[in-house]
Amino acid sequence: MASFASASIILLIPLLLQFPYGESEIQNNYYSESCPKAEEIIKEQVTALYHKHGNTAISWIRNLFHDCVVKSCDASLLLESANGVESEKATSRSFGMRNFKYIQTIKHALEKECPSTVSCADIVALSARDGAVMLGGPYIEMKTGRKDSKVSYAAQVESSIPNHNDTVSAVLSTFQAIGIDTQGTVALLGAHSVGRVHCINLVQRLYPTVDPTLDPDYAEYLKKRCPSPNPDPKAVLYSRNDRETPMVLDNMYYNNIIKHKGLLVVDQQLVSDPNTYPFVQKMAADNGYFHDQFAKALLILSENNPVSGDEGEIRKDCRFVNTN
Repeated sequence: MASFASASIILLIPLLLQFPYGESEIQNNYYSESCPKAEEIIKEQVTALYHKHGNTAISWIRNLFHDCVVKSCDASLLLESANGVESEKATSRSFGMRNFKYIQTIKHALEKECPSTVSCADIVALSARDGAVMLGGPYIEMKTGRKDSKVSYAAQVESSIPNHNDTVSAVLSTFQAIGIDTQGTVALLGAHSVGRVHCINLVQRLYPTVDPTLDPDYAEYLKKRCPSPNPDPKAVLYSRNDRETPMVLDNMYYNNIIKHKGLLVVDQQLVSDPNTYPFVQKMAADNGYFHDQFAKALLILSENNPVSGDEGEIRKDCRFVNTN
């Protein structure tokens, strides 16, 4: 048996040497030698953009979700429709997303420092991390080294990204498929403590009759924000997710849904579902606990099936695959 084991090890050594450590997987401080200032530059750009356009920080968190939950954390979300590529951004699930042009601002700063070195996928991940901090959320130590996808997955968006009217069980299944448990899913939905919801996504709870699970006084407020059952999708008609701390990533979201002041169907179902309600209560009572669970879940999300090696590339322009 000993000689067989020794022979097996000897046979394995040449195979292992074909796969150098660190080249095919994301890791901490991936750019420490190739672009030492990469993370610092991203943080500087995210901070500057936040002070000019506060809502960019919210966009970065949403970008991470929309990119990583569809196939991989690979910046496929950022691709424009061109040369036969159908953009994920153009699908209905991406309705209301914005600030993509500022990803280019971050990319330009990195290209100036280290040409063709930092991936757009890592920009998506690290801008979400730094954006969360700007919104008063937790700091998350993220690995880097993702490559950019050479293709778009627009055809998979509809089935991959939960709809705002999906059941809690459907949303839980989506996140469980990428390793995020019930507690983590409840925490990630806490991102609804910032940003806004377009009227087109909430009027079904107001018209023709008010959803009985919605606080009546809050429903009257929402009707003022959304006075028509058929809002113009191109108009700026929306309600803030959280009226009290709309630009702070905090546990106010959970306190609101306990009071039946959630905007979306899935928000309110977190309270009515016995699997999720205990976590809602814990997060409503303890902002630190919410931040801890949010950080853990966002980290798992950011590491979903990253592209590496020759499967991907470092795009020169985040909007288009490289031409050579």
